[in-house]
Amino acid sequence: MGKTVRDESAASAYWAAVNTFCALRDVHVVADAPVGCYNLVGVAVMDYTDAIPYLENFTPTSLTEKEISSSGSAETVRDTLAKLADSDKQLILVSSAESEMIGSDHERMLKMQFPGVRFFPSDSLGQNEWQGRDRALRWLFDQFDDKKPAVIEKGTVSIIGPTYGCFNSPSDLAEVKRLISGTGARIRHIYPFESDLRDISDLKNSEVIVVMYREFGSDLATVLGRPVLYAPFGIEETRRFILEIGRLTGNEDPAAIFLQEEKRSILKPVWDLWRGPQAEWFPTVRFGVTAGKSYALGLETFLSKEMGMQCLFSHDTTETDNTLLRDEIMAKQPQFLFGRMADKIYLAELEAKTRFIPAGFPGPIVRRALGTPFMGHSGAVWLLQEIVNSLYDMLFNFLPIQKRTGETEEPSIKMDWSSEAESLLNEMVKKAPFISQISFGRELKKKAENLARKTGEKSVTVELLRKMS
Repeated sequence: MGKTVRDESAASAYWAAVNTFCALRDVHVVADAPVGCYNLVGVAVMDYTDAIPYLENFTPTSLTEKEISSSGSAETVRDTLAKLADSDKQLILVSSAESEMIGSDHERMLKMQFPGVRFFPSDSLGQNEWQGRDRALRWLFDQFDDKKPAVIEKGTVSIIGPTYGCFNSPSDLAEVKRLISGTGARIRHIYPFESDLRDISDLKNSEVIVVMYREFGSDLATVLGRPVLYAPFGIEETRRFILEIGRLTGNEDPAAIFLQEEKRSILKPVWDLWRGPQAEWFPTVRFGVTAGKSYALGLETFLSKEMGMQCLFSHDTTETDNTLLRDEIMAKQPQFLFGRMADKIYLAELEAKTRFIPAGFPGPIVRRALGTPFMGHSGAVWLLQEIVNSLYDMLFNFLPIQKRTGETEEPSIKMDWSSEAESLLNEMVKKAPFISQISFGRELKKKAENLARKTGEKSVTVELLRKMS
C-alpha cells in the first residue's frame, strides 16, 4: 500500500501547463478536461485566491461520465476545436488527469484534421506543478524556436519563469526588473508572463538569462546556452547579482554606481532597523519556513545568515512530509512561520503562539500589488519591516490590560507548587518566543493553578502540567 500524503501542497502538471501556456498573449488553450477544471482556473479560484486573472484564452472540452467511462474524448475534442477554428491565436490542446486515465492521445487525429493545433500531454498523473512548468517551458521552445543560430545582442537580459499561479510573482518580478534595469542592462523578454510565441526564438539572442525560480526554468535556460543567474534574496545575494549583471553585460561602472545608490536609498531602512534598539531582538527570533525551494532557501539565507535570526527549519514543499512538519511545529514552536494555509491550520490545531506570514500556495491570499516583494533589496526591507512590526504588535498583545467590565475578580488562594512542577514550568516557558516568555509563563501558571483548584488539588504537580500540555 502506498504512503498517504497529508495536505498535498503542489498542484499537478495539468495546472502547470495551463498556467504556463495561458500566460502567452497569442495562445488559446483547449483542455481535454471536465468542466470543473474551467471553474477552478478559468475564473481565478485556483488555490482559493485571485492571484490568477480571469483566463479568456482557455476552453475545456467539458468531459462527462459518458466520455470518461465509454466513448472516449476524441469526438468532444473535435467539436471543441471546430468551434475555435477561426481563432487568431495558436491553439494548444492539453491533456488532463481524466483524459489520461482513459488513454486519450490525439496526436494522429490532430495531424489529419487540425494540423495547426499542437498537443501537449501534461502527464498530470505523474508530475507535480514545478516539474510540469519546467517541461512546458522547454516544450514551447522545442515547438516554436526558429532553429536559427543565436545572434547575441549586447547588454540584453531575458527573464524566464514568471507564470500564473506562482506566489507573489507580480511583486517579485517588479523587483527583479528594477535591479536589472538599474545596472544599465536592457530587459529583452519576460517569458512567458509578458511574451508572445514569436519571442521564444528571440530568447537565445539575449546576452544573459535570469531564472526567476529555482523550482523550474533551469532546463530551458541550459538549452539556450547563455550565462544564467537566479533571482536573488537578501543583501549579499543581491549585491552579487547586480555586479554580475553589470560584468556580463559590459556595464560594470553603471552597476557599481547603482549598487552604491541602493545602499543610500532602498536599503536605508535595513541599516536603521539594524542600528535601532529592536536589533537586540533579532538573535532571539526563531522562525521556520515551509515554501517553494526559492523562498525556503532565500528566507533562510537572509534572515538567518545575514540578520542573525534562528532558523529552526526550512522545508521545500515538494519534499515536505506534512505529518512530520506538524510534529516539528509542536516541538519547536517557532516565533514566526512562513508558509501555506496548511501550516496556518497546523498552528491553529496546536494553539501555537506563532505569528504566521504567508509565503506560498495553497492559501486564500492575494498578492497582486507590487509592494510586497521577498526578492532583492526591496524584499529585504519589506521582510524586516514585517517582522519588526509583528514584534511590536506581539509586545502590545502581552500588555497586562485591565478589562473595564465593572466586575472585580475575587482574590484567589495562593497555590503551592512542587519543585519538580516549577522546573517543568521553566522548561515549558523556554519553548515560547523569547519576547513573550514572561507573559506566557504568567498565563501558563494561572491556567495550571485554576485547573488544580477545579480538580481539588492542593498544589500544582508535574502530572497536572503534563496533562495541560
